[in-house]
Amino acid sequence: MNKALKIKRGLCSIVCSLSVVVPSAVASMEQPHYVGTDEPFAEKAVYFVVTDRFVDGDPSNNYEDQGGEYPTFNRPVLSESGQAIANIGYMGGDFAGIVNNAGYIAEMGFSAVWGTPIIDNPDQAFSGGLAIGEGFPTDKFKTGYHGYWGVNFYKLDEHLPSGGLQFAEFTSALDEYGLDFVLDIVGNHGSPSFDMPTDQPKFGEIYGADGSLIADHQNRSPEEIYATETESGFFHNFPDIGQLSNFNENSPIVVEYLLNSYLYWLDQGADAIRIDTIKHVPNHFWKTITDGIRASYPDMFFFAEHWSHDAEAIAQHTKPENGGISVLDFPGQKAMQSVFGLDDQPMSDLLAYLHLEDGIYENPYELMTFYDNHDMSRMNAKDAGFINAHNWLFTSRGIPVVYYGSETGFRRGQGEHAGNRDYYGQDKVDWGVNHPIRRALIDIAQVRKRSVALQRGVQINDTFSTDTASFIRAYQDESVSELALVMLNKSAEARSVSLTVPHSCNYKEALTGREMTIERGGWSQRLEPNSVAVWLCSSPFAL
Repeated sequence: MNKALKIKRGLCSIVCSLSVVVPSAVASMEQPHYVGTDEPFAEKAVYFVVTDRFVDGDPSNNYEDQGGEYPTFNRPVLSESGQAIANIGYMGGDFAGIVNNAGYIAEMGFSAVWGTPIIDNPDQAFSGGLAIGEGFPTDKFKTGYHGYWGVNFYKLDEHLPSGGLQFAEFTSALDEYGLDFVLDIVGNHGSPSFDMPTDQPKFGEIYGADGSLIADHQNRSPEEIYATETESGFFHNFPDIGQLSNFNENSPIVVEYLLNSYLYWLDQGADAIRIDTIKHVPNHFWKTITDGIRASYPDMFFFAEHWSHDAEAIAQHTKPENGGISVLDFPGQKAMQSVFGLDDQPMSDLLAYLHLEDGIYENPYELMTFYDNHDMSRMNAKDAGFINAHNWLFTSRGIPVVYYGSETGFRRGQGEHAGNRDYYGQDKVDWGVNHPIRRALIDIAQVRKRSVALQRGVQINDTFSTDTASFIRAYQDESVSELALVMLNKSAEARSVSLTVPHSCNYKEALTGREMTIERGGWSQRLEPNSVAVWLCSSPFAL
């Protein structure tokens, strides 16, 4: 009896059970197709940096005296004992720091860098709002080091470029290392805009491509905002997040301004787009924006942040009618922290977030998978926990994202205002080159970089237990065949891992180079502690 499973764009398109007889039309094909996604960006792995906090490659753009009464550089957050536990000022990271370490990033198997927004932010610390420890959100005395307080969406923030390294030169330099650049964009807000004791320059202001002022909150509360000839209804008259200006997505002027700004940076070499706080703007706005960008860049890949652990809530953005935007997999993030962090929950807890065949996501294989980022506590794990997390992240479905410093367990367990975004620096980069987390990350990430099955193949789960897991990744089209048998052990002891092999073949283990014939049927392998095995077969197959 012939058996096959044909999956296109993550959903079963012919049969969903290996026990079903294949229709004759499929059986007559030269070989069945198994494709999780045909999205080109799925071959990427992404290294995420808060640019200001990565590496200072050019001290001349630090502007250490900027801000006057409200200085912007090196503003430590002190504990009750007077110890610096975080920093809310600029720390010097820039384009040069990324380019100087592009080889370091590429060596880890990454093929894209996602940096925080590049656009111009205010030149002072904010004097309004609440300070850290006084409530939420806490923007008082903070600066725009993170890039999310845009005032001119067509102008680089002065802390990022160097002479001869403007944005176009920056993206070209990354290209030389095989690295795409992911542009981080904001569509719902600008800078803090009211509640200042005295109105501060740039805060609450929006400037056009020619540098002219086109909208100004004038330090007024949203309730005081009204449409005038100057403001042209740029802002809503109700608040959204803290004191941040709330863009009116229904205004054609706002849509035109933002759309053209995104295109401006794409024209200079940005390769993909990450959307910040997507849930704060209705879907119709993002459909207009994505349609407008794809008119010029039809293959543009988008992914977005919708911070929710509810898969159905974040899945709405992936639907074509809402712009066809991938999302950061927050349900997966929560599961990974619990399984690979100090909570040490069973591997079987990873299954619930995958949604491989239930249709919740337009395509689950195109989600951006991660275990922490800049807005939450970093994963609190031992070195082995990071190694095991990466072994899972780079073999399971989705496009992996790793936050800067995770390759050395940097500031593990620390929250946003307790060290999460601390400055990394060149000394730390150099120190960590041979860190055990990084060396293991290089091994498994380079395997994924060479494997179409791990990048774009369907995932068929086999056995998940407390400390071990096994599954299959399969990719096959008219010209390419690759079957991957994946086995993981997160235990501190050696474990026997079992898997039902779907196809007899001479397999090659991707990390060791070992070759052996594995017959179809039940099979097991003894894995060393905190390890992974990926057995690859490149001959045509039918599942």
